[in-house]
Amino acid sequence: MGLQINTNVTALNALRNLNNVSNAVSSSIEKLSSGLRINRAADDPAGLIISESLRAQIDGLNQAISNSQDATNLIKTAEGGLAEVNSLLRNIRQLSVHASNTGVNDIVAVQADQTQINSAVASIDRIAANTQFGTKHLLDGSSGITAAVVDTTDLGGIFIGGTFGGVATQNGTVQAQVNNAATLAGVSGAGLATYASINASLSNVNGTTIGSGGLVVINGQTISVSGSDTVQTLINKINNVATTTGVGAGFVVANGSGAITLTQQNYGNNFTINESESSNLLIGTTGTLVAGLNATVTVVAWGLVNGATTTVVSTFTGGRASTDSGLRVTDTYGNSLLLTSAGNLTTAAKTVSTVTAGSLQFQVGGNAGQVVNATLGNIRTVNLGNTTIAGKSLSVLDVTTSTGAVQGIEIADEAISQVSQLRANLGAFQKNTLESTVRYLGVSVENLSASESQIRDTNVAAEVVNLTKNQILQQAGTSVLAQANSAPQQVLSLLK
Repeated sequence: MGLQINTNVTALNALRNLNNVSNAVSSSIEKLSSGLRINRAADDPAGLIISESLRAQIDGLNQAISNSQDATNLIKTAEGGLAEVNSLLRNIRQLSVHASNTGVNDIVAVQADQTQINSAVASIDRIAANTQFGTKHLLDGSSGITAAVVDTTDLGGIFIGGTFGGVATQNGTVQAQVNNAATLAGVSGAGLATYASINASLSNVNGTTIGSGGLVVINGQTISVSGSDTVQTLINKINNVATTTGVGAGFVVANGSGAITLTQQNYGNNFTINESESSNLLIGTTGTLVAGLNATVTVVAWGLVNGATTTVVSTFTGGRASTDSGLRVTDTYGNSLLLTSAGNLTTAAKTVSTVTAGSLQFQVGGNAGQVVNATLGNIRTVNLGNTTIAGKSLSVLDVTTSTGAVQGIEIADEAISQVSQLRANLGAFQKNTLESTVRYLGVSVENLSASESQIRDTNVAAEVVNLTKNQILQQAGTSVLAQANSAPQQVLSLLK
């Protein structure tokens, strides 16, 4: 290569390399000062796309965690209201038990019980109307299920909660079809002691005069008669204690003679006739025990299955609880129907109720469609304890009569069961859905953040090595450039 003055190729080469090294030093300083490997798209276009997607997912998950925590606070607010309702219901039950003590109470004491019950009922309705989270009402039915009877001939009451057939309950009708009718326990037919008429003497039993009266024990209640008493007398004595035994007596005539029949007043297997006697007055001295049958009903309602609203079929069975009538049919989710005597005999599917379903939807995931729904219930007193006695509910509870006081206990028991079931459902939703979501989303955020950091954050140790190398090269390049710039001066020696 010859010697030139105008173009110093060596210096240009050194300058180019020095510029490259200087850019590398500046890049390393930027990465170390920001802590980011990718400060602009040019640093790593593909890595930028991936990391921005991860960042969006992380932000979404963090918000979902916050959403779940807010939802938990809402559920706690609703559950706090329900806890107070449970306390009021226990107080109502206690007052009903006190009012049932008719042998001691006078009208003043019973009216005092009724006044206190009325106050508690009003408080429950007030809690239902006023329990809020922000401006959102929680327990008045706007966020719950309300079932209304449309066939009062066949249905005495209905309670449908947020879960039906294992899925979320939706708006629609409720159809019921009785598969097996409930029956009353009864003692009748062949083998009974016979009498000429209802006015015959008990001594003239089975066409003879050998009867002498004696004792009849029905469901633990002892009844005493003499041989001179009439059949009508024994029937009257049995019916006089029917409120205690649940068993009534009648007289049936067939083939020129008659017999005393016993019939349980309540349907189902929980209500029996346990009879024994000291002589041949009704059945014999060996005694007998008979029970009724519980109804089974196929119930069709609307539920949410795989995101679509469709009909759901469930089997309801009577007499599940030890005090339940065979006409009060329930499922395993706390839903219940109270059949009437007429409805018990209906074998065709009939529309008996309509359901209005309200629920709250919570976004508990970082992506679209990752939501859960919760039903908070409708605890207005007209909806509590409404499937124990036809036409009765907590809202019309009256303990000023002995019958009303007994009914008050039964209605309060069912209301307590309904509210407790609702509280249990909310507790399960809080624990198994919301709190679980917070935990597993926290793990997801941690792992996604680690992946995003791997792509976007600066590896400080490696970048310090690069900076040190490039700073040394920068110093060397500066020195070499100085020498390259002085090379053309050698031409001056040729001009001497």
